[in-house]
Amino acid sequence: MGADHNRPAPPTPPGVRRVLVATVVPLFVITVIAAVVLWPRDGGPEVDGGSPVPRYHGTVTRVVTEECPPQPETPEGGGPGVADGPCGTVTVRVEQGPDAGRQVETPVPTGPGAPTVAVDDRIVLVKLTDPADPTASAYNIAEHQRGAPLIWLAVVFALAIVAFGRWRGVAALAGLAATFAILLTFVLPGIGAGGSPLPIAVVGSALIMFVVLYLTHGVTAQTSVAVLGTLGSLVLTGLLGTLATAATHLTGYGSEDATTLSMFRGDVDLHGLLLAGIIIGSLGVLDDVTVTQAATVTELAHANPGLSRLQLYRAATRVGRAHIASTVNTIVLAYAGASLPLLLLLTADSRPVTEILTSEFLAQEIVRSAVATLGLIAAVPLTTGLAAVVTAAGRTAAGPTAAGPTAGHGAAPRTRPTGGGDVPAARTHGGGRRTADRDLALEALGGGRAAEGFPDDHAPTHPPAGRPHREGGTETAW
Repeated sequence: MGADHNRPAPPTPPGVRRVLVATVVPLFVITVIAAVVLWPRDGGPEVDGGSPVPRYHGTVTRVVTEECPPQPETPEGGGPGVADGPCGTVTVRVEQGPDAGRQVETPVPTGPGAPTVAVDDRIVLVKLTDPADPTASAYNIAEHQRGAPLIWLAVVFALAIVAFGRWRGVAALAGLAATFAILLTFVLPGIGAGGSPLPIAVVGSALIMFVVLYLTHGVTAQTSVAVLGTLGSLVLTGLLGTLATAATHLTGYGSEDATTLSMFRGDVDLHGLLLAGIIIGSLGVLDDVTVTQAATVTELAHANPGLSRLQLYRAATRVGRAHIASTVNTIVLAYAGASLPLLLLLTADSRPVTEILTSEFLAQEIVRSAVATLGLIAAVPLTTGLAAVVTAAGRTAAGPTAAGPTAGHGAAPRTRPTGGGDVPAARTHGGGRRTADRDLALEALGGGRAAEGFPDDHAPTHPPAGRPHREGGTETAW
């Protein structure tokens, strides 16, 4: 999650580190204590789902299709019809269970969602026993085996991340494993045991945030700023979600999954579960935005040490606006993609559009998108402001030597003779990269050198001595 910036950040002064440690460590301790208090002590109420149907793996060896027999006349007086196809038999070699190694015949799967099978397909069989005669049993095809394709997909996924991200990719995979571990051992069991979904989701998301961000991006001041921005935005998202769901009177029963869950787990708070889903769903996007904003401020300060705290904030906020503009559409499309069958169902609804939009199952999707977007927007100024304060404080504490030459401290540009007279020599920085290349980047961020009144081709690298730098620009010395 988040952006990656391989260039190491300048060392953070001890005073700034102490302030960050004094802020982040207590929050982490509080999160751990809250997780211990909320940790599920048992598995929740037992759910009587009946005895499970035996399932065995098998391989299709033969498929025979035939014409479906005619159906008997219906009671309404309709004539005989033909059964919905396909019809026929499938021969399967059983690979597990008491009949392992035997060839058994099953009917061709029919009905909505039935798998389409062919020879050599690896499938899953269910063994059905006649309640009246326990000795009589029959096999049916339930679905395809998906274990091997999923494993290969996971391997390709991991190799691609490691090949591109190298050690950072390995850290990202470790963070992903930690995310699933927290969800499967704390969040889901805690809600399933009857706990309040909202505090469990907030604490679980905070745990994921601490582990993933520091594991993936390192224990740095930049990461600590992203952690504080993400945590503040998560709390704000939870408050906004509570207010929005209360104002719209959402109950959490807006989907078929929630209604089915209420039948098996009547003690689960579906309204709180809706809020928990909003918070957990917002975490991934929040991480991306906060890490990017913290990194942007750090890179701007590294590129132009002469920028003031306000200039850093303004320049990084312009980057954040562009990021938000694209991310908002990402959030809406993510929710729309997850609810595509529901949206298609709504197109066939004959009710007025206003009535459809205000219905429970669509209103909750609107609330999800709106609340997640508001939390995302709040993350930009919050994280950018924190990063500007920390970066400026670090630069001030380190002094102009550590920060590099700034306006009023640098020497006048040197000149070198050319065929057309003396032209300011290009100052170099780390590895001989020309200052003109950086000026183009700063021009895009700060509004151009023309704003300072200099011609484009001969703009000085440093402002004249004694002349205050104009607020809002990013044309200070490198």
